[in-house]
Amino acid sequence: MSEFDSEAERQIAQLLRAARHKLDLSVAFLSRIDEQCRTMQVVDSALPDIQAGYTGPRDSGFCLAVVEGRLPPVMTDARDHAEAVRLHPADLPQIGSHVSVPVVLSDGEVYGTFCAFGLTTDPEVSARDVLLMEILAEAAALVVEPQFRLAQQHDAISDRLAPVLAAGGPTVVLQPIVNLCSGGRIGAEALSRFPAEWDRTPDVVFDEAHRIGQGDRLELLALSRAAALLDQVSGYVSMNVSPQTLVTPECTHLLAGLPLDRVLLELSEHDPVNDYPALTRVLAPLRERGMRLAIDDVGAGFSSLRHIVMAAPDVIKLDRSIVSGVDRDPILAKLAQSMVEFTHSFGACVIAEGVETAEEHALLRSLGVDGGQGWFFGPPAPANALADLGAVLA
Repeated sequence: MSEFDSEAERQIAQLLRAARHKLDLSVAFLSRIDEQCRTMQVVDSALPDIQAGYTGPRDSGFCLAVVEGRLPPVMTDARDHAEAVRLHPADLPQIGSHVSVPVVLSDGEVYGTFCAFGLTTDPEVSARDVLLMEILAEAAALVVEPQFRLAQQHDAISDRLAPVLAAGGPTVVLQPIVNLCSGGRIGAEALSRFPAEWDRTPDVVFDEAHRIGQGDRLELLALSRAAALLDQVSGYVSMNVSPQTLVTPECTHLLAGLPLDRVLLELSEHDPVNDYPALTRVLAPLRERGMRLAIDDVGAGFSSLRHIVMAAPDVIKLDRSIVSGVDRDPILAKLAQSMVEFTHSFGACVIAEGVETAEEHALLRSLGVDGGQGWFFGPPAPANALADLGAVLA
C-alpha cells in the first residue's frame, strides 16, 4: 500500500470505485510515478489479476505519457494510438478505452495519475469524463499529500541520520559541573553534537530519530560514546536518555556494564513516562549498584512534580529558563529558592543549568544550590580539554 495508512487507502478506494462505476470501466487506480518506476498504489478492479502493487519502469505504461502530453487523457481505444501500442505493458490484457489525469499536489508537483480503463472500445468515453476524473483526482490529491509529505520527511531524516549511525553515533563532548561552594569540578555532562549544517538542536535530532524508528539506536550509540569517556576524566559523567529508550533491554545491558557509582543518568522532564512501574523496575537494580538519577530541565515543562514524585531522583537540574537572569528577577530567585528547599527536603541536590555570569553564580550559591553548569564554568569540550581544567573556579 506504499506510504498510505488504512484510512487514506479507504478514502482513495472510494474515489476510484466512484470513477469506475460512473464510467462503467473494468479497472480504476491511483498510480505513483517516482524517479524509477510507476506503481498502482490503490486499485478498484473487476479483474482479479490486477491488484495494488503492480509496478513497472517509470517510462513504461501510459501514466507518464499522459502527464507529458504524449498520450491524450481520453482514448476510446488505446489500439488506435501508436504511442499507446508501443508502451502497452506485455503482462497486462489489451486495454481498450482509457481515461487518465495527473494527480497534482499543492506545490505543483505531479504525484502520479488517476486512471480508469476497460478492455473494450467505448465510444461513450469522452472529454466530459475527463472533468469527472479531474475532480476525483483533486480529491485524491488532498488525501495523498499529507501522507506523501510525511514519507518525504521520513526519508529526509533517514538520509540525514544514516552517516551518523554508520559512523557509530554523534560526537560527544563534556561540559563541566562544579560544586558551587568549592568551585571544584565534580562531574561533567555528556552532550551529543551533530553536524552544524543540519541547523538542529540535539533534542530535535533525537526526536526526529524516534519518529522514524531510529531513536533508541541513536540514543544507545550516544550513551556508548559517553560511557567511553569515563576512563578519560575524573568525577562522574552525566548521561542523557529518554524513558522509552531506558526501558529497552539493550539500554539496561549497556548501563549494567558501567561503573555505576560514576554515572548520573538524566531523564528529561519533557519526555513523557507512560509506565512508571516499568521504569522503576529497570532503575532499581542500577541504583542499588550506585547509579544516581537526575530529572533534567525542571521548570521548562508541565510534568515536573509528577516526574519528581514518581521517580524519586537524586538530583534536580534547574532549567536555564529559571537560571538565566535569576540575579535580576526576584520571582525567578524565589522560584529557585523554593525548588532548593523542596529538593533538599527529600535528600536530593540541585544543579543549576545555563549559568553564564558571576552574578548568577553568586545568587544561586547564596540560595543553597549545590552545583552549577554553564559557560561561566566552561563550554562543552572534548574530554582531554575537560581533564585539563581540573578545578574550574579558585
